[in-house]
Amino acid sequence: KNSAKTMEKELVTCSLQEKEKTVIDRSQIFQIPQRKDLDTKVIVVLGKAGMGKSILVQKICQDWSNGEFSQFEFVFWFDCKQISLPEKQYSLKELLLEFFVKPQEGSKEIFEYILQNPDKVLLIFDGFKGLHDHENFPRYSASQPEKDLCSVKELLSGLIQKKILNGCTLLFTARPKDKLYQYMSRVDRTIEIVGFSPQQREQYITKYFEESPYCDSALKLIKECEYLFSHCYSPVMCRFVCFLCETVLEMGEKSLPSTLTKVFLKFFQQKIMFMQTDVATTQNQESLATLARVAWCLGEKHQSAIKSDLIPSEEVREFALKYGFFLPFALPRHSDSGEEEFGSTFSDFVIQNFLCALHLLSAEELKDKNLTKYLSFLSKKKKPYNWLDLMPRFLAGLMFLQDDPYFCSLSNEGEKQSTKKQKTLLKYIRRLQINTLCPERLLELLCCVYETQNNYLLQHVALRLEPDLSFLGIVLTPPDVHVLHSILKRSRKEFSLDLRNSSIDMQGLQALVSLRNVTSFRASLSDTVRLWKSLEQTKDYELLKASTEKFVLDPFKAKTMKDISDLSNLVEMQEKMMYCMQEASGCTTYEIPAIRNLRKLEFALGPACGLQGLQKLVKILAAFPSLQHLDLDALSENGIGDEGAKSLSEVFPTLTSLETLNLSQNKITDLGAENLATALPSLSSLKTLSLYNNNICDFGAENLAKVLPAMTSLRVLDVQYNKITGAGAQQLTDSLRRCPHIKNLVMWNPTIPYGVLEHLHQLDSRISV
Repeated sequence: KNSAKTMEKELVTCSLQEKEKTVIDRSQIFQIPQRKDLDTKVIVVLGKAGMGKSILVQKICQDWSNGEFSQFEFVFWFDCKQISLPEKQYSLKELLLEFFVKPQEGSKEIFEYILQNPDKVLLIFDGFKGLHDHENFPRYSASQPEKDLCSVKELLSGLIQKKILNGCTLLFTARPKDKLYQYMSRVDRTIEIVGFSPQQREQYITKYFEESPYCDSALKLIKECEYLFSHCYSPVMCRFVCFLCETVLEMGEKSLPSTLTKVFLKFFQQKIMFMQTDVATTQNQESLATLARVAWCLGEKHQSAIKSDLIPSEEVREFALKYGFFLPFALPRHSDSGEEEFGSTFSDFVIQNFLCALHLLSAEELKDKNLTKYLSFLSKKKKPYNWLDLMPRFLAGLMFLQDDPYFCSLSNEGEKQSTKKQKTLLKYIRRLQINTLCPERLLELLCCVYETQNNYLLQHVALRLEPDLSFLGIVLTPPDVHVLHSILKRSRKEFSLDLRNSSIDMQGLQALVSLRNVTSFRASLSDTVRLWKSLEQTKDYELLKASTEKFVLDPFKAKTMKDISDLSNLVEMQEKMMYCMQEASGCTTYEIPAIRNLRKLEFALGPACGLQGLQKLVKILAAFPSLQHLDLDALSENGIGDEGAKSLSEVFPTLTSLETLNLSQNKITDLGAENLATALPSLSSLKTLSLYNNNICDFGAENLAKVLPAMTSLRVLDVQYNKITGAGAQQLTDSLRRCPHIKNLVMWNPTIPYGVLEHLHQLDSRISV
């Protein structure tokens, strides 16, 4: 995906949903087209936690060590969780040659070479969220990068401001919601890792159990639990599910837990409670409670790493390292005489999220009524815990597991306490005005309620959903889709879904569209056509017909060439549908309702692609028999010019339902106006024509004046802000006398003397001054 370009003052934001998805090879990551300058290059790799961003950068390092990416002589990889500890400061030399790698000799010469050849240096900062706070980055002010000590934020600021190592390549990995701060004024390339497809999930699970005696049964068992299989789109979750499946099969059990909360409850139980004595179990409970408190304290600061000497006790650190909850790392020394320092980081974001939920539920200082404030579907004024995005779901799930023996073994929570907390959550959700939640928070509510598996709550939420559900621009992951499908199925209401720019996969789209109580839906055109082609290939004509009947296109706004291509593919699909319907039911004609019912089409491709896009659009306009409003006026100005006006005028006879035509701000001159005028009478239903802010002069006005009497349906004509003089205005006025059907003529032009226009207005009040 190409990046969104600059926003000079505010944050650089990458609107990924608007970009066309293009699969790229790892070798193409650093190939940045149209960049010849020697400035620092910035590449951002986005992906939700657990998608494999860290694995990707490790593979880049490995590939480089094997001779690939030969444009770089030095590659430095930093885990932001480790280098961003607030109490640590480094010089650039220490960060590069102490933290990452320690050369045996010649470090001074190596550093000098790096400073002189920045274009041969790749710096990778993995987990940019580890540097998140709500203040702006400080400005880099060090004069001696070899000696001056700075915080990591200051060093990053210097790199991004091009004050140090200008010309190097910076690769950041971050979560999609993370902010890339204002000093990063240009992102040259944005890439998103989207996770496993269903086929890749199966491949991963098969590989995991390749040499296991459970090879045949494992995949079947996981796929039977659709919710867990949907979570396997995330590589990290897939590994956890495989581990748990292996454990379940070894114990002779025949089913997997039904929720993510139960998966990790069982995971922790298997890790630390299996074959333990009572004394060891008690010690582990205490260590786990302390570790959970550490997880929460760090999580509130958006951190997952801690200096080892700040961990409450050596027993807790040993406990966390023993069971793989912590990973150790070393901090660089400031000098040869300095003592070596160590830190610890949570081995996985899911583990920290689960421990945070465990702490909130078990902490004695937290009252029951305060627990709900940590859920992410609160009112707009209260800030959700986006960084700990799984914590609210685990918290809701744990509240409803008071009878679970695994939960009792991990927590000292009494049954009365748990029941009280359940009632608190039930009361809170009953009072919640679900219809006021924004789409993102509604989705979070559904996911939290699903984790409880409480039938009352699930039914309560299902019955209070609004009939029109919009998830426009909200990323719907496979687990989100599973939850939404499950809850919609419980409701007796009929629903209309807006799934545009939601990144929903084809399987998820098919699942939601196939629900009987989903009566209409909007989705990306390319995704919808891809689904229909898949159903056509599998000869599932019944679902194909049902989904085409439900699909809504009106109104449609084309913003890219891809939108025009997708619209063309939709029209082509209609021809294929005729064959499918003939094969299925003997019907010889078929119209896709979305095509038949499209009434408003907006065209906003901008000057770069405006003419090319319009020439492609006019080839299919005749396929939309109900088109009433064609709007070619865009803020960025399409600039179709005279050539575009000519192409459009050639299809006017086919646009029998068109009532509004907006050609404002398109650089149309007298030549284009002449071509338009010749064909305009064939628009038999046209009521409003706007040619505002073009380059039409008196000759163009004369041609328009000639055809006005023949345009009997026209009510409003707008030709203001052109180059019409008093002569052209007089011709339009003379023609207006023969047009009693016209209600308003807007023709203020800077080239018409005000007195002339005022005089014409007095002659005919339909002329606007």
